[in-house]
Amino acid sequence: MQTDRRIVPLEISNLTLQYPGKVLCQDLSLAINPGECWAVLGQNGCGKTTLLHALGGLHRPDRNPAPSVMVAGKAAQTWTRREIARHLGILLQEEPGEFWGDVHEYVLLGRYPHAKYMSGWQAVDHEMAARAIERMELASLARRPLATLSGGERQRARIALLLAQSPQCFLLDEPLQHLDLRHQFSAMTLFNELARQGKAVVMVLHDIGWASRFCDHVLMLFENGRTIAGRTEEVLNRNDLETLYQCGISEFAAGSARHFVPDKASSV
Repeated sequence: MQTDRRIVPLEISNLTLQYPGKVLCQDLSLAINPGECWAVLGQNGCGKTTLLHALGGLHRPDRNPAPSVMVAGKAAQTWTRREIARHLGILLQEEPGEFWGDVHEYVLLGRYPHAKYMSGWQAVDHEMAARAIERMELASLARRPLATLSGGERQRARIALLLAQSPQCFLLDEPLQHLDLRHQFSAMTLFNELARQGKAVVMVLHDIGWASRFCDHVLMLFENGRTIAGRTEEVLNRNDLETLYQCGISEFAAGSARHFVPDKASSV
């Protein structure tokens, strides 16, 4: 009798990324399993965005003797873009072009990978979009043109589009940008809920506090291409964070939670 094998949404094997004269990561290998929430941490320009692009198939690795990124058990490049979008949802820092429809129409675009007919949307597509809009507190803005929204409102609409898309793995590049404190907390709560539902979540963050509170795994990208990856309670520590960010870090506890804050402007 054959035993069912748990499908891993995303696997990375010996991944090397570099710019001319600079190694971003060297021989990185890890598995992003269902139910895991990962934070990617590092200084500006260390390669966090390039890494997310590589995981989403938007950037070809520099050294690739064998498939280095596997999506749902298959090499990323073997999927069509529509097929891979059923497994991976990608939130980029910037969205090219402009969308002149309203918020509901925009969020509906997330249903494209699942659409059965190109002639129009089905009731389930509208229902999924409406639910995502409600979850991101945009119901009162659903018929507003997307272009008239504030930066934070538009960011929430972009997250709503991914919710409507309903992939198995979310790749999020700075998902908290433009959001006020309440909506940052709401977004992080949502991402944590998605992981508890069995989704895999990988997000680039700049606030260590959100990472330590909501993410169960951390990947650190250092300037020399070195990486550290593992469970948050094992990986997140003052010494490595000081090396990562090149500044002094203070650690303190509040209840069962650990917090890390910069304690001086000078480099270490």
